[in-house]
Formats: sequence, structure tokens, C-alpha cells
Amino acid sequence: MYSFKKSPSEIEKIKKQWNKTTFENSKVLIAFWETKSEIIENLLPPPLMPTAEPLALAFIAHYQESDFGLPCYEGALFIRAQLNGDKGNYCLAMHVSDDMSMAGGREYYGFPKKIANLGINREEKEAHAWSERLNTRLLDLKANLTGKFNDTNTIKKLMHNGLLGSNLKEFETVNFNYKHFISPEGFGFDYKPRLIREVTVFRPQVLEMGEVEITLKSTIHDPWGEIEVVKPMGAIYVKSNNTMLRGEVVAELDSEEFIPYSFLKWDWYVSE
Repeated sequence: MYSFKKSPSEIEKIKKQWNKTTFENSKVLIAFWETKSEIIENLLPPPLMPTAEPLALAFIAHYQESDFGLPCYEGALFIRAQLNGDKGNYCLAMHVSDDMSMAGGREYYGFPKKIANLGINREEKEAHAWSERLNTRLLDLKANLTGKFNDTNTIKKLMHNGLLGSNLKEFETVNFNYKHFISPEGFGFDYKPRLIREVTVFRPQVLEMGEVEITLKSTIHDPWGEIEVVKPMGAIYVKSNNTMLRGEVVAELDSEEFIPYSFLKWDWYVSE
């Protein structure tokens, strides 16, 4: 018999699952580009700081098997950042096709997730992926998986900036998010916003490199086009088993200072 109240045995099973989240047989297209330093400096909340090079990335994934529910799609937009020399990806936006994927990522780690329409296709050497919300295609990636990037220096830059490791059979990515909840009084927060550091481990069975075309568009609710594509660097297409490790709180922020950065998770209909 099912119940809204969990039994002690059910709680123990849930606790074991909390240690990590796994995604099996994932198909992921990731694009990298150079943007402008002033864009990253403007959008990074303290205490995150820019890295030496103004890099951005986006991905679209099809998670065919996971330990939290049905297969789903996910896409995201990141800018590169660092905390005391620890380099990672600051998530500006994340789109998902499934409500439990949205709830889990937002409530555990603070990922700014919204429901959207996403897709990823692969035909021979051509890969195409996209994400749409409110009748606007905000992200469109087209990759030609020739084994060569747009720029011959891309591999060196990705490795130097910690976006690819020397061991492509297994590598980690660090993600930064700010976890916060709106106060029931209507403005401000329940507690001081918390900076979360989370690590995802990739174990690719297939990893292919290629040239990429990146198209970003904006709406009032999803200003993805703000992260200007100054120079496409390249794309990687992976078939992978991924594991999200549990996060940790690495900083707390002053609530008033964080307010300008806190509008990522909602569509705000503000009258003129």
C-alpha cells in the first residue's frame, strides 16, 4: 500500500540513493566558445571570480536511464568561474523535460531549472541539439564531428582551463550554483543564499570532437543571447555513464547583495 508518509525501511532505501545520482547511456552534445570578459564579470555573483579566459559552454543531453525516474532531456548554459583558484562552471540557466528532474536539481543543488522542449539528433557525422521555451529556440547547436575543433588551440585551452582532463575515459566537472528560497513574505530569502559546489563524473564510452555552430537567442524570461559568441571553439559528443556526487556549501552571501543575481529560476512578469 502506498502512503504519503514513508516507513522506516523506505526511508533507509532513500538515504542510500541520496549518496549519488546516476545517468546511464547518456547522449550529450557540449559546445564551447569564447565570450567577453565584461559579460562574465557582470554576471558572476560574489564570491565567484572570472577565470583568466572568458569561456562559456552549453550542452543538451538525453538521459536514457536514471535512478530517479523516466528518461528525460536536459540542457544548460554556463560561464567559467573560480573560487579561490578552484575552477568550475557557474550555471546561468538549465532546461529540462521532466518535472522530477527539475525538482531534484533545484532542491538539492540550486540549479536554476525550468521546463522546456529539448532535442538531440545524430546522423552519421552531424549532430544537432536545441532547447525551446515559450515559442523561442533559445539554444541551437550544430556540430560536424570530423575530429577537429573550430580552433587548433581548443584542446590546449580546454585542458588548461580544466574543462577536459588528460584522461578522457573518466573526468570530472565542477559546477557552482546558488541555493536560495524566496521568503513567504514575498521578497528576500528564507536564509542567506548559499554557494553550492557540486561535482559530476563522466565516464564516456564514446567521445567525438568537431566543429560547431552556436545560435543563442533571448526572451525577457530567458536571456541566453546575453552570453555573446565571440569565437566558437568546438564541440564534443559523448555517450556516457555519468554520476552526480553530493554537493557541499562553500560560502554564504549577504542577502541584499545577492538580490540582483537571484532571478534565474522564475519567469518574472513585471508591468511597465
